[in-house]
Amino acid sequence: MIAILEAKRTGLLSKKHWLNNLMAGVIVGVVALPLAMAFAIASGAKPEQGLYTAIIAGGLSSLLGGSHLQISGPTGAFIVILAGITANYGIQGLQVATLMAGVILLLMGFAKLGGVIKFIPDPVIVGFTSGIGVIIFVGQWKDFFGLSLVASEHFHEKFWNLIQALPNLNIETTALALLTLGVLLWSPKIFKRTPSPLVAMVFATVVQWYFHFGSIATIGSAFGGIPQSLPNFELPSVTFSEVLKLIGPAFTIALLGAIESLLSAVVADGMTGTKHNSNQELVGQGVANIFSPLFGGFASTGAIARTATNIRNGGTSPLAGLVHVLTLLIIVLLLAPLAAHIPLCALSAILFVVAYNMSELHRFSHMVRTAPRSDVAVLLITFLLTVFGDLVIAVNIGVLLACLLFMKRMSEAVVIKEQASEVLISETGNIDFKLPQNTVVFSIEGPFFFGAAQHLEHALEGAHKQADILILRLGNVPFIDATGMQSLWDLLDACKRHHTRLVLCEARPNVLEKLNVAGLIGQIGKENMFNDIHQINLQNEGQ
Repeated sequence: MIAILEAKRTGLLSKKHWLNNLMAGVIVGVVALPLAMAFAIASGAKPEQGLYTAIIAGGLSSLLGGSHLQISGPTGAFIVILAGITANYGIQGLQVATLMAGVILLLMGFAKLGGVIKFIPDPVIVGFTSGIGVIIFVGQWKDFFGLSLVASEHFHEKFWNLIQALPNLNIETTALALLTLGVLLWSPKIFKRTPSPLVAMVFATVVQWYFHFGSIATIGSAFGGIPQSLPNFELPSVTFSEVLKLIGPAFTIALLGAIESLLSAVVADGMTGTKHNSNQELVGQGVANIFSPLFGGFASTGAIARTATNIRNGGTSPLAGLVHVLTLLIIVLLLAPLAAHIPLCALSAILFVVAYNMSELHRFSHMVRTAPRSDVAVLLITFLLTVFGDLVIAVNIGVLLACLLFMKRMSEAVVIKEQASEVLISETGNIDFKLPQNTVVFSIEGPFFFGAAQHLEHALEGAHKQADILILRLGNVPFIDATGMQSLWDLLDACKRHHTRLVLCEARPNVLEKLNVAGLIGQIGKENMFNDIHQINLQNEGQ
């Protein structure tokens, strides 16, 4: 209701917008149909559970989310994580983890952490999504080529097993999959207003229905079709020990859901010039993921491709998202029996295209060619860890490396230099300006934090032994942390041992406040604190 009320306040629900939103919602609903089923199957769930997720979670996030244009549901980014959870804990474990992730997202929204997610660097995001794209692509070979394969836990084992199984591919399945892929790629040029995933799925389904290829697996042969009804409300039964085991997977779902939803909302803002509420978006996604598993669904997040489709087709308000839900609801209730003929290889072909779009090859290659070497290293490490390791570890290590590199750059940007009297004269334009004899002046430029503390120690090494007065100019220090203050304590102690007067001048108010709270000003003495370096000169002249 929050999104609806906000849209009404801004006039986006006025009658002149109704038709555009109705058309956009129907088109997005049609686009979501094959994707929801494909993502569900790839995640280890039943195809109808993907539809239930799009209906329940999609509706709630449209009503309660922080973006007017966001379309939510199952997404490709979740496939790898959800498939692993389903394999280890079963579909009920996946639903419990989803519910827990919804609570975590809700708490993140209430804690106003929406802005924090935006600080994840681009090399981490691109490496992560590209890695997921590769995993999805390889993971669909089994259904695309009709292979019978023993499941493998690790990517490299699965890839090698698939390579060995390729000579035994099913000719009929592979041929239909390739035809479907061709339709996917070429249909936008012929059917410009009809979503290509729908065209491809209908084409493959009609071919399978007409020829009755016995060797081609379909939704009917693999899952018994799709129920022509909606699920009942059901609380999953789970023990406390199982909840403890699912805390890690739940945080993984919540983290990825937050990143994906906020990225999608940012894309929507860029396309329309709007501004989303990131914290409210997390709340909306949290509620959606709490209720989705209670009605047979699983994890949901903002879908970038469907959100973009919504905008391109005239969507301007949450009404389009609700119409997309209504469209899927009507399809389930009226056309569910026809889904039994949908070939799994056709859904794999659709996921091939999804994987390619997720991999962002052009962006990945451009970053490798043009980004600084440190960023390229973060990109490649995140990518390799995503593909061959664990997704959560990949993101955590990627962010950690990016933070360490950032701190290194920040420390290198800190300049600590000695200033001669001539420099001070040219600064002030006062040719009579002079400092007492045997005075050393150092200027610090940049944040005085733990990364720059050692830099200060090296720069001032020996200065307090040779000078009678040591002046630190802090005018260009925007902030100081605990390590920076400890460095000043150490410097003050060294100055006292060698009977050197330590003077601080030009410190900003926020820096002065921290120095005062830490007790440094009291130890240095207010007589050694100056707002301007001229005051030191004037005081000495008056003595």
